[in-house]
Amino acid sequence: MSESKRPRTGGFTRRTFALGALGAVGLVTVGAGAKVLPARSLLRPPGGQDEVALLGTCLHCEKCREVCPQGAIGPVHVEDGLLNMRTPTLDFHGGWCDFCTDVDGGPRCAAVCPTGALALPAGAVLGSTATGETGTVILGVARVNRDWCLAQRGMKCRSCVDACAFKAVTLGYDNVPVVDEALCNGCGSCENVCESMSSGSIAPGATDRAIVVVPLDEVEA
Repeated sequence: MSESKRPRTGGFTRRTFALGALGAVGLVTVGAGAKVLPARSLLRPPGGQDEVALLGTCLHCEKCREVCPQGAIGPVHVEDGLLNMRTPTLDFHGGWCDFCTDVDGGPRCAAVCPTGALALPAGAVLGSTATGETGTVILGVARVNRDWCLAQRGMKCRSCVDACAFKAVTLGYDNVPVVDEALCNGCGSCENVCESMSSGSIAPGATDRAIVVVPLDEVEA
């Protein structure tokens, strides 16, 4: 049998290799795009507000998630970009950030990070629920969706107002919660206690609660 007629028994052909190489290039391109143009902005734990530094140094070890006493840290999933995947993000449905002011050394997540991906800036002041001081570490800003709010529907809900230790959430003239962005540090206590989902007040197709914390770049946009 001639060389050209010999049957293929497996292994890589030139065409297979070329397709594989193109696929790898495609993944790299998608990964680069995920860093430059992520699916959405992400809320990061204390010390992770420098997005470039976090993505460049995070080992995806998830130690920050494991030590969070409030259960407020979760891993990013692939839909938010390949480079973001398994980096830490805040999930206020599970808990909220109290900045670990009950322990020396600041937030446990930043203290346990082996690379400094979560690193508080020099002179940072943490928000204190005991004194009501907002602090200088801002995780995000809470926003109210009036269409989904129980108070807007006349149900006299004020759970988010009562949960905010920093007096950033108050009742407005019509008894619907409003947020003072100057006092909000994005701790997520308001989102954590929001009853709109459990009480069935949200319109069909809604995926969030009536008050949610959004990243700072969404506020500034």
